[in-house]
Amino acid sequence: MTDPLDDLKKALKAQQPRPRPEARAAALRAAAEAFDEKRSAAAQGTADLARPTQDRPDRRAGFRRGVLTMFSNLTQPRILMGTSALATVVIAVAITQNLPLGGSGISPAELTGAVDERTRADGARRAVRPPAQSPAPAPQTRTEAVEEQPAARRADAGDADDANAPVAEFEALADAPAETRTRDLVASPSSQAAPPLAQRQLGKIQAESSAGFLPRPMPEPFPQVVEGNTERYPQAQPNPLKLVADEPVSTFSIDVDTASYAVVRSSLNAGQMPPRNAVRVEEMINYFDYDYPAPDSREVPFATSVSVQPTPWNDGTQLLHIGIQGYDIAPAERPPLNLVFLIDTSGSMNDPRKLPLLVRSFGLLLDTLDARDTVAIVTYAGSAGLVLEPTAASDKVTILNSLDRLAAGGSTAGQAGLQQAYQVAGRMAQEGAVSRVILATDGDFNVGLSDPGALKDFVAERREDGTYLSVLGFGRGNYDDAITQALAQNGNGTAAYIDTLAEAQKVLVEDMTGALFPIADDVKIQIEFNPAQVSEYRLIGYETRALNREDFNDDTVDAGEIGAGHTVTALYEITPVGSSAERIGGLRYQSEPQPVVDDGAEYAFLKLRYKLPGEETSKLIETPVLPDRQDIAPEETRFAAAVAGFGRLLRGETLPGWSWDEARELAAANRGDDPYGYRSELLSLIRMADALE
Repeated sequence: MTDPLDDLKKALKAQQPRPRPEARAAALRAAAEAFDEKRSAAAQGTADLARPTQDRPDRRAGFRRGVLTMFSNLTQPRILMGTSALATVVIAVAITQNLPLGGSGISPAELTGAVDERTRADGARRAVRPPAQSPAPAPQTRTEAVEEQPAARRADAGDADDANAPVAEFEALADAPAETRTRDLVASPSSQAAPPLAQRQLGKIQAESSAGFLPRPMPEPFPQVVEGNTERYPQAQPNPLKLVADEPVSTFSIDVDTASYAVVRSSLNAGQMPPRNAVRVEEMINYFDYDYPAPDSREVPFATSVSVQPTPWNDGTQLLHIGIQGYDIAPAERPPLNLVFLIDTSGSMNDPRKLPLLVRSFGLLLDTLDARDTVAIVTYAGSAGLVLEPTAASDKVTILNSLDRLAAGGSTAGQAGLQQAYQVAGRMAQEGAVSRVILATDGDFNVGLSDPGALKDFVAERREDGTYLSVLGFGRGNYDDAITQALAQNGNGTAAYIDTLAEAQKVLVEDMTGALFPIADDVKIQIEFNPAQVSEYRLIGYETRALNREDFNDDTVDAGEIGAGHTVTALYEITPVGSSAERIGGLRYQSEPQPVVDDGAEYAFLKLRYKLPGEETSKLIETPVLPDRQDIAPEETRFAAAVAGFGRLLRGETLPGWSWDEARELAAANRGDDPYGYRSELLSLIRMADALE
């Protein structure tokens, strides 16, 4: 039997190649199974749950923790030294200190032999290579950057000594099944590269690593079928067909949310049909940009377009297409931003598709900000806390380091987090600036207010100070869409769902001005149909945005917001008088309908109300709808119809002469200019839905 110290000396003198994946996986598995430090096993949702990193082990447990930290660091690409030699050192120290590595059937000698074998092989290959140049000085590490921050700020951020990112990630993996740990830890970062759309932004952030920030590597989230699903979605039945003679007026609030489309995509990519209530057709339609005429000036912040075309799924009806194009703000014209990142760090966020993806998503957003903007960070778990005082967005190292230190654990006190975030936003407010809270969560509120109705009232009271609220949803399995919708719709904001880094790129980089800079508040649409020309109608989508008829003229009633450059799309299916598609029969005692205007050719009369940001009195835009009006290119209407028809099929509606094939063919024929491939992606989703049905 060889002396372990001799093995250690040999390893220290050897070259420093990368470890063999099998050896690294075995070392990590053995360490995970031997890890016996005291940790809380309470389920997420208990109010007294402490984060595992808050425990104080004795000296021996502390030594073991150090060994485990070195094991977890073997998975971190930012370690600039040879990791196979480091693995040998850790194994040798474990042997000399008599630390248990058993439980997996793999002995320390086997691990050491596996590493030595790879060392000899890589050493032979390196012998024929020219000598490498002297390495550049190593960049300042994240820990060193944190130590330079004021002590008070570190205290606000929580336990800076214990909330160590590698240890936190390792502890999260220690409780996972062995096959999951092996799959997640052995995967090469190069095989899980960021999507092309995000690559440019990631490159910019990584280029700043020499200033002190080395971003935490995170695999691209992968689809996963979740057992014990507790997701919640708003319950809303599709809008019914209505008789113009009985109810000639339709009123609703506009909606620019896109969360539903991303949830649908997440489900289909996981091999499941989406929950029926997760499909909101208007959000699927509005996920895409459309070519609408632009407004002439900022004084009238959007232009209204209308067109009428045949319905693809019913020859006897027509589609009334309403398009709104918001005024786009040039980068030099935009006002300063005061952003409060409100981040859910509860135990339910301990998932690769949640907190790690969230951190990387905010990193992309930071790259779009400049010295005019200010950022603060508030987190909430069992209670709320201020992690980062308001800081100039140009100080990206400080902000990114604060994000990178976050760890998940504890219950979900969402109300406390909202209260503190609004307080911080109030302190940051300044004349001419936009103040916005960006809540990032899976929606699983379980401490304080958790009912969507109560949360609706809570945020409605706080929107009066001019602070906007946007909600970013993450993760599946316990995702509470009902809460995120209630918060966004009543907090003067928008809701998006982020399932991949590519979606974060779209929401927070490509659509940044529309997501963060409002140009019109409380936008409402009201259509009055002419009973002499239209007998029946159906609003497609917007079930959760319906308003009473009298709400349209009431400036105290909240409605949706439009951001800079946003497009808004709404579709009505209408039945002309005398069409064979009429489905609601007449009444015995009903009188003949009379035109409401002299010109009986009008199909309808469109009204829009909106407020400029900060104003209390609304403005009115009126537009007549004629059968031959074509403000919108026909291919744009047909593509929107394909998306609408796809969404209705996902909801289980039966449409005559319409199927997955028809939806895909119509979308493919009217893709138009598709620079980022979003419209092409829709074709793949339709094919998947067809296969899964």
